[in-house]
Amino acid sequence: MRILLTNDDGVRAQGLKVLRNIAAKLSDDVWVVAPDTEQSAASRGVSLHDPIRIRKHESQVFSVTGTPTDSVIIALKEILKDNPPDLILSGVNRGQNLAEDVTFSGTIAGALQGMQMGIPSIALSLARGFQGATSLPWETAEHHGPGLIRDLIDAGWPKNVVLSVNFPDTAPEAVKGMQITRQGHRDFQMSGIDKRQHPRGGDYFWLTYGARKSNPPHGTDLRAIYDGYISVTPLHTDLTHFDTLSALQERFDR
Repeated sequence: MRILLTNDDGVRAQGLKVLRNIAAKLSDDVWVVAPDTEQSAASRGVSLHDPIRIRKHESQVFSVTGTPTDSVIIALKEILKDNPPDLILSGVNRGQNLAEDVTFSGTIAGALQGMQMGIPSIALSLARGFQGATSLPWETAEHHGPGLIRDLIDAGWPKNVVLSVNFPDTAPEAVKGMQITRQGHRDFQMSGIDKRQHPRGGDYFWLTYGARKSNPPHGTDLRAIYDGYISVTPLHTDLTHFDTLSALQERFDR
């Protein structure tokens, strides 16, 4: 099995090293094509207005001067064009991709681009800031990742779906299990700004993004992570809200 790895934290990120260790337990044919610099919250950005350059770091490890989506496109259309991968793994992201996060996430975007180009794809993220850990327990993703991915491959999923895996920020032995979940929704606004004064005059702003807990129902990705479970959420790109579609069609279609 040929596996392609990508991420949004960049080719030098600790999470990518962890993902390489996970993939090595699944296959001896593993390739990396990832952004040269951090692209967190890049979503499905595509570099249409700038050229992309490829850098080879070692055998089967490349970076590109672009986004996670760019990385997958370059991998499939250039680096691996004659022998495409059987599976794409994106991550392991430094921080959760839950609820509304999935629309920001470059990690999710890498998997979505792989799915769009016909390759089964899984996004993997490690939560932080919920269980009181002082450092990210990367060993949790590395310990549970290989077996979980094998189980998901055995189960299979539709061609128009990606799987978003979130590991809780607990020690490996403290993980309570795995839950198949739906995308949750937070009951507060996560985004904010930190306004500061420039020493030479004028204001500048840092955008902020919180990680405090909401109060989600059971069955959601949020609740699973809060309760110490691995969350696996099937996602797709159809954002149509069908109840509204039906209501508007009934009112306006002639």
